[in-house]
Formats: sequence, structure tokens, C-alpha cells
Amino acid sequence: MIRTGADLLTALVDHTPVDGRETRSLERIRGLLAWLPDPFNEDADPAHVTASGIVIDKTGRLLLHRHRRLRIWLQPGGHVDPGESLEEAVDREVREETGLVTTLVQATPVHVDLHEGPRGHLHLDIRWLLRADADAPLAPGPTESPDVAWFALDAAAGLVDAGLRGVLPRIEAHQTAT
Repeated sequence: MIRTGADLLTALVDHTPVDGRETRSLERIRGLLAWLPDPFNEDADPAHVTASGIVIDKTGRLLLHRHRRLRIWLQPGGHVDPGESLEEAVDREVREETGLVTTLVQATPVHVDLHEGPRGHLHLDIRWLLRADADAPLAPGPTESPDVAWFALDAAAGLVDAGLRGVLPRIEAHQTAT
């Protein structure tokens, strides 16, 4: 379980970026993790770690939700609550935003992205590959966006931002290999 910045640095030692954006994100995330005293605490610094889930079903479709403030299609995810590991945070965030129970496909992050969040925050987003049952009902929590849907990867590529678009070929390759 990843509970500290040091744990996360260790988990990212062998991480291979998919493109130039992820390479730059990974370099900056590693530098910030070495500098931030409490990187999982969103109140400790405007730069902090977030956890999100790249959720696929057995047919390879991708689950997205339309962010209620940003109004764009994204993978579910968010801030780490006090005392949570990153794995626990992504599980909770996906459940809150979609109503789905998921399982980790791999024990290490599949992707990282550094991007501006709301309110001038800098999100060090650690992304996990998760699997869910597409037949389970989608039931976002009452304060979450009601817009949640499954998309074929090619359709998702036209909806998501560049940070997520870069990892889609890796997700597709993973689907082909399993």
C-alpha cells in the first residue's frame, strides 16, 4: 500500500512513461515528492497527490464521468483522505463517483499526470488501472455528476484531455494481452 511520498517514489522507480507529457509529469512529480513534507494532504500545499482510476470492463470499454464543475469527460478520481493509501483513495473515489466496485488490474500505477486542478491547485495525479463489471448499475453519489458512461476506447479518445489520451494505447495493449 502506498501511504507516503517515499512509498510513491519507490512505486514509480520502474514506471515507463507513454509519451513526452507523461515523461515531464513524472520528472516533476518525483521532484515534488522529494520536496513536499506532506504530499497526500491537499491542505498542506497547493501541490498535492491525487488518485484516479482508469476503469475498464472485460470488453475493453473505458468508464468516464463528466466532471460537474469542469464539464469535461474524465476518469473518476480525487483527493486522498487523511490516513488513506492511494489504493484506498482510488477505490473510494471511483465508488463515490460511479457507484461501482472495482478491482486493481496491476499493483503499480499505470499512468501519472501533473495538471492544474480547481482553485489553483497542482494535482500530482497517480492513475490506477481498474476493472469493473459493466453490467453493474452506475449509481454516482448524490453530490457527484450524474453523467457517467462506458465508452469504446476510440470514442473516449475524442472526448478526454491530452493527459488521459496518451495512456489509451497502453490500456488497449493491456486488453489485447489479457
